[in-house]
Amino acid sequence: MSYRLGVDVGGTFTDVLLVDEDSGATWRAKTASTPADQAVAVLTGIGRVCADAGIEMTEVAQVLHGTTVATNAILEGKGATVGLVTTAGFRQVLQIARSFVPGGLAGWIIWPKPEPLADLENTVEVDERIASDGSVVRPLDEDDVRRQLARLAGRGVQALAVSLINSFADPSHERRIAAIAADALPGVPVSLSSDVLPEMREYERTLTTVANGYVQPQVKRYVQHLSEGLASGGVAGELSILRSDGGLQSADAAVGAPVTMLLSGPAGGVTGAVWVAEQCGFRDLITFDMGGTSTDVALVRDLDPRIGRETRVGDLSVRASSVDVRTVGAGGGSIAHVPQLTRALRVGPQSAGADPGPAAYGKGGVEPTVTDADVVLGYLPSSLAGGEITLDVEASRAAVGKVAEAMGLASPEAAAAGIVDIVNENMLGGLRLVSVQQGFDPRDFALVAFGGAGPVHANALGRLTGAWPVIVPPGPGLLCALGDATTSRRDESARTVLRRFGQLDGTELAQILRELADEAGERLAAQGLAREDQTVGYQVDVRYHGQGFEIPVDVDAEWLDGGDALAELGRAFDAEHDRLFSFLLDVDHELVNARATVTGPRPDVAPLRLEEGDGDPAAALLTEHPVHVGGERVTAGVYDRERLRAGDVVRGPAIVTEMDSTTLVLPGHVAAVHPSGALLITPAEG
Repeated sequence: MSYRLGVDVGGTFTDVLLVDEDSGATWRAKTASTPADQAVAVLTGIGRVCADAGIEMTEVAQVLHGTTVATNAILEGKGATVGLVTTAGFRQVLQIARSFVPGGLAGWIIWPKPEPLADLENTVEVDERIASDGSVVRPLDEDDVRRQLARLAGRGVQALAVSLINSFADPSHERRIAAIAADALPGVPVSLSSDVLPEMREYERTLTTVANGYVQPQVKRYVQHLSEGLASGGVAGELSILRSDGGLQSADAAVGAPVTMLLSGPAGGVTGAVWVAEQCGFRDLITFDMGGTSTDVALVRDLDPRIGRETRVGDLSVRASSVDVRTVGAGGGSIAHVPQLTRALRVGPQSAGADPGPAAYGKGGVEPTVTDADVVLGYLPSSLAGGEITLDVEASRAAVGKVAEAMGLASPEAAAAGIVDIVNENMLGGLRLVSVQQGFDPRDFALVAFGGAGPVHANALGRLTGAWPVIVPPGPGLLCALGDATTSRRDESARTVLRRFGQLDGTELAQILRELADEAGERLAAQGLAREDQTVGYQVDVRYHGQGFEIPVDVDAEWLDGGDALAELGRAFDAEHDRLFSFLLDVDHELVNARATVTGPRPDVAPLRLEEGDGDPAAALLTEHPVHVGGERVTAGVYDRERLRAGDVVRGPAIVTEMDSTTLVLPGHVAAVHPSGALLITPAEG
């Protein structure tokens, strides 16, 4: 037998999913996260799930891990002290930045500008200059380099970033500085912009390179500790880390380029949602991941998640490929409040977090949260998961009652309904960001809901968006770990080209893209993925000549074999530009950047198949429970998801409980049980 382990580390819990690749059988474990050292919780969870499955850790062939180590280093400001080397005259590149201020017209008045990840006093200039065409304007002064690196050594830098002007056109000066740094700063990791982001725009390239250096020492310590723990536990299989774009990379590759894993956690959920949707026969979907603090949403077409060229974490925005995930500050722990000035109900973005958490948890929380509103409305029965979880209904009523009192409402139920309506509208805004705002009609997509709180609100979001069916996967709170276990290896190479189509021909474009594919393919081959098992995809950034922004366009490999690659590319760009902006320009097109992405085969994990039922879910009915929907009190059946069979149809109002989540089926809707175990919620016929 062959086993794969998917591991996802969250802020509150660490989820571990063990998959038997032959039978598709899964075992799940949840353990409290250990923020001081995430590896402790990971190793604890792995030991627990292997014990549940009755196997030794030595039988695990692969450990596939989505981690927030790099993300947390950015958010908490706990990264390395980075030294930055720039071309003379560009020392303030991070301080000048881009003239963007979030918020309204007067946002700059209250917005505290974030400090750069590399301090100005740790930034040095070296005497050199390369032109945009790659020619050397001024040779590198190596004596000057040694003097400047000696200054940084005296300041105790823990990582070095090198970003010289136009190095994307010729990396030789940066590579020479790296060689000198090996002697001048022994043991200090070096990040070169020509390796991290070989593209034009010096600010984005410098920022991304510095971010890479900022998180690198912490990521290295974590990966080494986890690798050593796995080895000592007897796990002989390889450790792989999830990238922000949903692909896998070896642990060594992750340490070398940690900026590629800033959104490692959310990417796992999207990958898992794609796998679940495919089992159910749906190829176009919107993912809806609602946790305790925030909700992550993304759009997938033809089982291919939309990949963006920007990764945003807090105030930091770097140029690195990532799944196009949008985050909304709305979750189960979001606090409801009524400002004195407006007397209008607000929900979030403040959150009760995990400690003390919602009042329902009985840990001392007193603020009314979305979870408390769900409890008051009866959507979360007081006893869940066979009695393992008990919620304090009276504490929730008392907390939500404060909102009712502040608004002059007759009952806590009325206030709770308002809280749920508002948080649903907040999350609808996030769903519109990835659909309507991008030119897509959500009614053409299925909605895959997961996370601990997602299935409670999923039916309502389906009704608001018109996205049917709403798919609730089995174990929705563990879907990110499933995504880690069902994804494939991935790498990419990029290069700035900056040529008008009139200055380029299809043969030259094909040569550039194939060279990039060879570079990425060689790196994956070094990680053990044979060239014959690799699949290549191409993408280029195109704009109209004179525009200040570009649009990524996928390149069909067949275009490269014919003589009209540029014509096909121009037509594809025009179609995308028209879809996004509803106009075209009668000017030449311009190629800005070219990229090649190489992926390996997706692991062959057999989906679980449920026992066939007769459509009647009566055997899974536990009890009945009152719920408040649309201002009315109705009785809902409470079902144990473990007892549902394929083909069973649960009619709303109903509540379906399981270990890590609860699904609400609203009146006028039904939830059909798919053979893979997913619930498919749709409006009832008639």
